[in-house]
Amino acid sequence: MLNIVTLPGDGIGPEVIKQAVKVLRAVSTKYNCHIEIKEALIGGAAIDKIGKPLPKDTIDICKASSSVLLGAVGGPKWDDLPGNLRPEAGLLGIRKELEVFANLRPAILFPQLKSASNIKEEILGDNLNIMMVRELIGGAYFGEKNRVDIENGQKAWDVIEYSTYEIERITKMAFEVARGRNKKLTLVDKANVLESSKLWRDVVRVISKEYRDVELNYMYVDNAAMQLIRNPHQFDVIVTENMFGDILSDEASMLTGSLGMLPSASLGAGLVGLYEPIHGSAPDIAGLDYANPIGAIMSASMMFRYTFKMDEIAKAIENSIYKTLDMGYRTIDIMQPGMKCIGTEKMGDYIANNL
Repeated sequence: MLNIVTLPGDGIGPEVIKQAVKVLRAVSTKYNCHIEIKEALIGGAAIDKIGKPLPKDTIDICKASSSVLLGAVGGPKWDDLPGNLRPEAGLLGIRKELEVFANLRPAILFPQLKSASNIKEEILGDNLNIMMVRELIGGAYFGEKNRVDIENGQKAWDVIEYSTYEIERITKMAFEVARGRNKKLTLVDKANVLESSKLWRDVVRVISKEYRDVELNYMYVDNAAMQLIRNPHQFDVIVTENMFGDILSDEASMLTGSLGMLPSASLGAGLVGLYEPIHGSAPDIAGLDYANPIGAIMSASMMFRYTFKMDEIAKAIENSIYKTLDMGYRTIDIMQPGMKCIGTEKMGDYIANNL
């Protein structure tokens, strides 16, 4: 029995989660495994219905599940609300409640989509696959923040805070991920300026002694941003703090052609993983059947790999995506000359059927 909770959220979230559910149903049929799927509210949808972005009922049902699949949250409709009542507070809240501290974001270039990337093909090369391991519940996003009136204006601050313990647990996970791949790990920081980065570097250096089979490199974040475009193949696994990871993972995603292609897994101390495509709610295209559901479907694939330990099913889902792309089907964000442009619903149908 696999108990999965879906949090469709806002904008295109419900559309892409609907397609991921189609694939989950197809998996259940093909592999004769019982999958129970429940739905709960988060973000703007929860605000509209009950006045808060993360209802207690949602927390309870998620904690009682095997895994959680999230669509997206947010939109201009809720922009004027106080910070603690905005949709994004629901996202930060569920991460805290599920105790997920590590966000795994793979940037995978599907060979069929090489020409859809903004980067020259000679730079992209073949088999581009970078894993970003981002610390998820610390740093400036969760540190002390305030704004006060001063003479001639205001002053604001956001504190970047990290403890040894917080860095140790994400670092060990990153080393384990690297050990299971190509045994190469890059720490991205700003240790020439930030004291928090200096602590990161000190802690990572100590833990590296437990992983002598993994090559460890260090790179400043500004250089890393340049190198991701200049020579992406030098990276395999990148570990970094929250804000740097947020920015760099979006940059890495553009190597692959579209934000809509990429999944993520949020894992941690708890037993329940949180899986979501890395794209936002894209309210400008919500309801138009334009959204690319592959990121959401790939997130379901990661769920089978990391939470359920069913690698065969994870690979089958990925192969169904490859087959669909080989057939020439594309959503508008990855459309190429000579291909067949289809909508969100059709893409989900083809991928589910190709299982």
